Amino acid sequence: MKNNSFLVRTISGICLSAIVAIAGCFGGLFLWGFCFIVSFIGLFELYRATSVYEKGADMRNNILALLGIIGNVVFYLLLLFDYVIITEYIVIMFLLFMATYVFSFSIISIEKVAYAFLGVIYVPVFISFISLTRSLENGEFIFWLIFISSWICDTSAYLVGCSIGKHKLAPVLSPKKSIEGAIGGIAGAAIVGFLFGYFIQYKLFGGSNYAVKYMIICSIGAIISQIGDLSASGIKRNKGIKDYGTLIPGHGGILDRFDSVIFTAPFIYFLATFF
Repeated sequence: MKNNSFLVRTISGICLSAIVAIAGCFGGLFLWGFCFIVSFIGLFELYRATSVYEKGADMRNNILALLGIIGNVVFYLLLLFDYVIITEYIVIMFLLFMATYVFSFSIISIEKVAYAFLGVIYVPVFISFISLTRSLENGEFIFWLIFISSWICDTSAYLVGCSIGKHKLAPVLSPKKSIEGAIGGIAGAAIVGFLFGYFIQYKLFGGSNYAVKYMIICSIGAIISQIGDLSASGIKRNKGIKDYGTLIPGHGGILDRFDSVIFTAPFIYFLATFF
């Protein structure tokens, strides 16, 4: 049974990685569409998990979810036409949510408002940095550092943790994660980042040798990715759920697979512009 589960997880992981690779290679409209779909589904999953959206509930109870999802669509349409309005989007959505709270005080709780506002920052805004990173100078290479920092880190942490993990990293949030695994994840991302910078960008494509730079970026990104993973686990534990969804066989929902990517993307963007 475990072997079947591992096989399903591996196959779905490979398929998802292939989709990411295609979107990343083509960039532009392909990557925008990928980010929009991930954001749209991910925001819905978060709202469902936190009861901002309740199936079968009256529209008045789901108004925050509706506003958040419409805001997500508008935000990505503006990005499509190169209007980057992150600050304005956050402020406007906050005002809309608070206005809704004021005029629906007896129906909507402040907890729902908080989760709704968290959602429009945590999912659409953070995911948009995948596309924004791709648009940077050398973005066709820097883009991959997001996934090296998150998915390579996750795989390395799993392998090292299973092999030598003894000390719990966050026993309440994620009992299976170990300190040894976390260190292994950072080391794995750093090594792959270095190799990517040297052999792929420098040797294969004749670009600049950014091996050390990429190693540093991926090391920091790997730390951020693990915080993202544990943060998503904290929300799920607070809400008493195992997964955000069932869309990706063996992994769960979109947020279950992109929880670390969501945190990593903006930091890779900032680190790339800083370095």
